Amino acid sequence: MEKVLNAHEQNVLLAIARQAIETHVRTGNPYIEPREEMALNRRNGCFVTIKQRGQLRGCIGNFQSEHPLFREVAEMAVASATKDPRFYPMKEEDLTEFALEISVLSPLRKIDNIQEIEVGRDGIYLEKGFYRGVLLPQVAIEHGWDRETFLKQTCLKAGLPTNAWNSEDAEIYVFNAQIFGGA
Repeated sequence: MEKVLNAHEQNVLLAIARQAIETHVRTGNPYIEPREEMALNRRNGCFVTIKQRGQLRGCIGNFQSEHPLFREVAEMAVASATKDPRFYPMKEEDLTEFALEISVLSPLRKIDNIQEIEVGRDGIYLEKGFYRGVLLPQVAIEHGWDRETFLKQTCLKAGLPTNAWNSEDAEIYVFNAQIFGGA
């Protein structure tokens, strides 16, 4: 990551994400609160992860953004709550208890050797033909995966066989993330 967000900026983004989800679920309207902080107006990719009772409830993001970070966080928070195809859209009763985690991403960097992947530091983005899969850096740590298992799981996430990462036409990218969360 080139510039790290400080505690205040992290808390502001977490509050924006929570307010965006709550406003959208209750009213169907977007929530956008313009921010003056320079760091929150950079154009960074981000993922917003929602958990309920410690279990994944939604996770959606973008690697690049046309919007300032504060707005991208709000949009990805709403998308995680309502558009993750693995879960039903959040309802008002789901708003009583959920935790947020935001991952602010570095740009993607293509690698030619899987030895360049450092588990715990890097996330993986894999492309093969029309298939794409991504796993954030923290996923490997949460599951206790080594490098090869991390690659295999990224292939599965893309809908590919577990050894697809080893194909000539597979492209592997890594990225870093500043990860922070709150209840």
